[in-house]
Amino acid sequence: MAQAKKVGMYVLVIFVGYTIIHSPARAAELVQSGFEGISEAAKSIGAFMTGLIK
Repeated sequence: MAQAKKVGMYVLVIFVGYTIIHSPARAAELVQSGFEGISEAAKSIGAFMTGLIK
């Protein structure tokens, strides 16, 4: 099981590296959309917590 995890991690790193080298604009777009998603999730959690306090 540990070998499969290690191989999977290597494949993921190689894929990310290939994507960044092959299409940096697309990679930047994906990172930006990921951060926007995280930001929206944090805002939603904040609104939920604020709603609980009121």
